[in-house]
Amino acid sequence: MKPLVIIAGPTAIGKTLVSIELAKRVNGEIISADSMQVYRGMDIGTAKIKNEEMQGITHYMIDIMEPYDTFNVSVFKNYAKECINRIYDKNKLPIIVGGTGFYIQAVLYDIDFKEYDEDKALKIRQKYEALSQERGIDFVYEYLQSMDPDAAALIPKQNKKRVIRAIEYYELTGEKISVHNKKEREKKSLYNDAYFVLTDRREKIYENIDKRVDIMMKEGLLSEVRGLYEGGISESSTAMQGLGYKQLYKYLKGEYDLDTAVYKIKQETRHFAKRQLTWFKREKNAIMLDKNSFKDDTAGILDEMLIILKEKGIFDGA
Repeated sequence: MKPLVIIAGPTAIGKTLVSIELAKRVNGEIISADSMQVYRGMDIGTAKIKNEEMQGITHYMIDIMEPYDTFNVSVFKNYAKECINRIYDKNKLPIIVGGTGFYIQAVLYDIDFKEYDEDKALKIRQKYEALSQERGIDFVYEYLQSMDPDAAALIPKQNKKRVIRAIEYYELTGEKISVHNKKEREKKSLYNDAYFVLTDRREKIYENIDKRVDIMMKEGLLSEVRGLYEGGISESSTAMQGLGYKQLYKYLKGEYDLDTAVYKIKQETRHFAKRQLTWFKREKNAIMLDKNSFKDDTAGILDEMLIILKEKGIFDGA
């Protein structure tokens, strides 16, 4: 099996710095597994890496879509596999970096996404979006519980996107998403992989998130979002579901004052980080690297990664 490295973890954990340093040491190139960094013109709110920060390391899956385009896990898997093969052709090591666990899982286990009518999928999505607005998310969630209780037990009610996605999948395919996911989890990785997950004390992660949001606002996040808003990008587009963009759209529409919008960005990003941690802890092959276990966290983590890569035969140290 060909080698593949993954560096995952919750938002604001420090994946970018570690991935750059590792890539320099192992002759690697980086594939972004971030569902929002694919969009052009969405730089500040996605914490998109700047060219000078790449330090000469080639990055893939950044700035490949327009904000009005639809991007999902199936599209990501196909693009990512192409990038992996391009990196192999250069005799380099592919490193997938990001916090979108489902995207990573799709590549590792070659998850099968049934082909279905996108127009029909959009209509179903819109139907349940409207129902959640009219009758509340409780009503939609109760329908998911009656239709697929196993899926409902794993999806937080507040995560409207995933609730509707589970319903959409069932109504399109006739198969419960919990059954589909169970079958996919039983698959083995296609690669000789090292799946690293960075962790830290939860309060430290939350503190980093709050600081990052404050920095984003100072760097002009509101202006970035206003440009998209005035450019006609729909609030319902996939791109505008991103943290920061969604809340500031509501501010621009007059639904929130600015302080409330910023508070909600921080709050919902913290909730997102908590869900990310839960997801990665369930991954069967994940190698958890707690930053508190290393005196000099970046150098220590890199040394530990290199030891593991050598043990797995992914990197010979030459």
